[in-house]
Amino acid sequence: MNITVYGRNIEITNAIRDYAQVKIKKFERLLTPDSEASVTLSVEKLTHRAEVLIRANGMLIQAESITGEMYSSIDEVIEKLERQIKKHKEKLSSKRKVSTKESSLTELTRPAGEPGNIIKRKSFDMKPMPPEEAAMQMDLIDKDFYVFTNPQTGDINVIYRRKDGDYGLIEPAK
Repeated sequence: MNITVYGRNIEITNAIRDYAQVKIKKFERLLTPDSEASVTLSVEKLTHRAEVLIRANGMLIQAESITGEMYSSIDEVIEKLERQIKKHKEKLSSKRKVSTKESSLTELTRPAGEPGNIIKRKSFDMKPMPPEEAAMQMDLIDKDFYVFTNPQTGDINVIYRRKDGDYGLIEPAK
């Protein structure tokens, strides 16, 4: 597993780097050897933030923690990652046991409004996946929406979490 530790507004000492790497390495047994982990540690005023993004087998696992001390932020983000990976494994095993049922996702259109300023850009590989797997990926990275390529249509779709706890799917009009 390739682990990279970055620092923002903080000098990464060998002790902090080693501590973060040792904590992340315990996921090595659960993930493939070609997995990558990016750890970003930052300090703003009195808050210490630890963010971890793990890329493995085409899936992304992300967590972040903000506390008053860097070591406790690292510990807390590791606990969050453990819960996410455990939750993902349980979902996979339950899907194997129970016959898969296609959930109906409502088609929604994008609300009209004026665009704001682009303050951040991200790029990532989009592996084709059905909406059910995209919903699972969205839960893994703990976000409210997920952009993916639908293998049935070949189009880019967006799945999002609704306020009632269900999911919505945005598809391009034909």
